[in-house]
Amino acid sequence: MAGQIKDTDKFRAQLDLVPEEPGVYLMRDASGSVLYVGKANSLRQRLRNYFTPNPAVDRRIAAMISKIASYDTILCANELEALVLEATLIKQYQPPYNILMRDDKEYPYIRVTLQEAFPRVMKAFRVGDDVEEGARYYGPWLAGDINRALKVLEAVFPLRTCSRDLPRDIGKERPCLNYHIGRCLAPCAGYISQEDYRAIVDEVIQFLDGRTDELIKRFQKDMHQAAEELDYEKAARLRGKWQALARLREEQRVVDQRGGERDALALARNGNEVAICKMEIRDGRVTGVVHVFAQDRGGDDGDYLASFIREQYRVRGQIPREVLVPSLLPDQDLLNELLRQRRGAAVTLQRPQRGAKKALIDMAQHNADKALERRALSRGSDPRAIEATLQYLGELTETLGAPVRIEAYDVSHFGKGDRSGSMVVFVHGRPQRSSYRHFTVKGFEGIDDYQAMREILSRRLARLGDEQFGGRPDLILLDGGRGHVSTSLSLTEDLGLPLAGMVKDDRHRTRGLVLRSGQIVELSPVALSDQELQEESEEDRARRLGLLHLLTSIQDEAHRFASRHNEQRRHKRAKRFQLETIAGVGPSRRKALLTAFGSTKKISEASLEELAGVPGLPRAVAEAVHLHFHGQQPDGKEDQ
Repeated sequence: MAGQIKDTDKFRAQLDLVPEEPGVYLMRDASGSVLYVGKANSLRQRLRNYFTPNPAVDRRIAAMISKIASYDTILCANELEALVLEATLIKQYQPPYNILMRDDKEYPYIRVTLQEAFPRVMKAFRVGDDVEEGARYYGPWLAGDINRALKVLEAVFPLRTCSRDLPRDIGKERPCLNYHIGRCLAPCAGYISQEDYRAIVDEVIQFLDGRTDELIKRFQKDMHQAAEELDYEKAARLRGKWQALARLREEQRVVDQRGGERDALALARNGNEVAICKMEIRDGRVTGVVHVFAQDRGGDDGDYLASFIREQYRVRGQIPREVLVPSLLPDQDLLNELLRQRRGAAVTLQRPQRGAKKALIDMAQHNADKALERRALSRGSDPRAIEATLQYLGELTETLGAPVRIEAYDVSHFGKGDRSGSMVVFVHGRPQRSSYRHFTVKGFEGIDDYQAMREILSRRLARLGDEQFGGRPDLILLDGGRGHVSTSLSLTEDLGLPLAGMVKDDRHRTRGLVLRSGQIVELSPVALSDQELQEESEEDRARRLGLLHLLTSIQDEAHRFASRHNEQRRHKRAKRFQLETIAGVGPSRRKALLTAFGSTKKISEASLEELAGVPGLPRAVAEAVHLHFHGQQPDGKEDQ
């Protein structure tokens, strides 16, 4: 296109100002949102490759180039530093044209909160940001496997499961039931030191790392020693621990008789998604299998594997001595050095061609193939249809190509003066929950859904260039019919943002798409006549049902998110007005208490003297408030 060539010429003229040094570059669109983050040994040479009449790039990057309005560069001391910064910025901005890995949410993890003074072991459904603070994640596990593992851990290692803030809360409350039945050593009461508690945690880590032989031998030795000393109760406890570990150990499949500590990676693709499998082998046994997914937007297998390695191996405890890969990686020596620095010891990236290590790659490949197949089946259709559905949605709404980022808005209210709105975000047809937002309607009184939608949309569009709020949407969808579309259209037209509505039938089910012209594209079979259904081709039927499925998912998610916000507000209001159930507390004294303490929780934790010090609160009322939350008379006697 002529416009694209003109922009390319403009960028080429600026490239002489870009230094030929290592660094990171950020491609931005017209609103300033980050489209892509990359690194280069020579920034000028790499950027020059983009801004040529026919750039030699894959289709993912080619689709991005036409949207570039500006770019930023950050100089680094060397290429390794650029690699680390690139990974950090990708994690921060989540650019739509970078390869972004997503955990398999179908399977949970075991999380060990090593960042805490007294760590806990629990189930988690995704790897959280606390991994950067020291938390360690193992898995994902099959549901039955993780339950068996947690049951063994609970029986063998008596660690706390409560959420008390330790050591701050040590001694504030009595030990819970777990202490009395032998499943916790009560660090909350100071019955075990931090050092002794941490020694038990180290044993848990040893077990989860797959190094259980030493633990089993130690328990056997201690058991025999206790029996020799005639301490049969201790010997029986140790025998139970030894047997529990041994049973779980027997269930782990032996894949390498030589033992060793390595991960085997493999990759599967189906044209729409990429699945990467990481099979963890410790002491020759498979101790875990991890699956992550990314949108397949072209490029080499090595690009996806390199992105996986940068993201997955973040901290020392996650990195084994050897990582087996199925194909050549870009910047493999650089990645090897990155892993070595993060682990603090030697790491080998190896591509085996034959033998036992190649067999491990083949086993991981089988797992990757099956994971991708299972993911496709769980969605009820071929995942490649998602891209076709987005393309069809783009044609109907006059979006430039298939919309990458879709924002959908819903208005809800649960009483006079309680009006709110929700924004949900779908990227490449998948929900991006980290970008969801809530709005409280403040600009007018009463209930007017059209005016509320305009207020919400106006506030969002005013922050269109705010990267912290989210990237520029390719399409905006409103939960509503012609009225919502017509009253909000003027807000988006000047910005060049396509707008459409999602209309429901009389049973509150998604029915069709309302275009900016007011035309309704009927998608539900219920809304079509028998003749229209009979004359419909298979291709048109597939397109219609694919779009109906997508819009239903978006509309249901917007409604769910709005309902959750309403429930939270109801709960918050109920807690605030709970104070007015106390004798002597009315609206003015409730406000005085909240002004003084900030929240109902802090009021409940306040002492009698602190309550009595609130301006305008008589001591008798302060005593009533204290009694309400503590169930005690001021002199400490229990309330009868």
